[in-house]
Amino acid sequence: MAYAAALGDDLPCYMDTRSPAGVLAHPLFPVCFEWDVLTAARAKLYGPVLKADEAIRGVHATHDLIVHRPIRPPERLRTRMTVAAVERRNAGAYMVSRLDTEDASGAPVCTSWYGTLFRGVGVEGPDRPAADLPAQPAPSGSIGRPRAEIEVPVAAGLAHVYTECARIFNPIHTDAAVAARAGLPSIILHGTATLALAVSRIVVAEAGGDPARVARVAGRFGGMVTMPSDLLLRIIARETVRGGAAVFFEMLNHEGKPAIRDGFVSLRG
Repeated sequence: MAYAAALGDDLPCYMDTRSPAGVLAHPLFPVCFEWDVLTAARAKLYGPVLKADEAIRGVHATHDLIVHRPIRPPERLRTRMTVAAVERRNAGAYMVSRLDTEDASGAPVCTSWYGTLFRGVGVEGPDRPAADLPAQPAPSGSIGRPRAEIEVPVAAGLAHVYTECARIFNPIHTDAAVAARAGLPSIILHGTATLALAVSRIVVAEAGGDPARVARVAGRFGGMVTMPSDLLLRIIARETVRGGAAVFFEMLNHEGKPAIRDGFVSLRG
């Protein structure tokens, strides 16, 4: 409920504990429990592999989440992380972490590929690309006028609210001095928050307000989101696919630059 509230998303399915079915987790909620696993794993890299000034330059570059089934608390989940890829990029070292979450019975709940770019950091040894990374879908036809353009306001304190509600603690999002040491102009909004804001609008506009239909969410992060500012969600296309629909989108920041590009949401029928 806190995660949905941080996004300003008050759909009854997230909030109404009187419902016989109970409440439903937002499709992007897995980022909350995945964060603890990511930070614990990365702690083993810092020192022997990454220096402190290199680690702080890591930014969330890509995200790909497969939702095998919706999350309805209370339940106990187990998340396992593996390093799926390490590659050179022009801007630095790119690392993909794969996170697999299962329920108490061992059934899959969600699988995420979390891409981090360590800006200005080199890679020793050969590149190790991910062998199992899902293909990034793209619209099959030419792109014309967008299906919809939706303004998304970002409040001055959203990064701090999101930090506490999601329990994702990274000081580049809340501490101006740390952000400056990381080479950023100011604190910036979390990539997962920007993505979740888009998903909330897409659930209403394209999924009939039913987040249980979301089967996959993917995107690449680009332009920074500062606060306060206004974003523009552009729903570029929707295509009917086997078992449901594919929705393609981008999110523009206040400068008109893509904060999220190659955005994709797969909906169950």
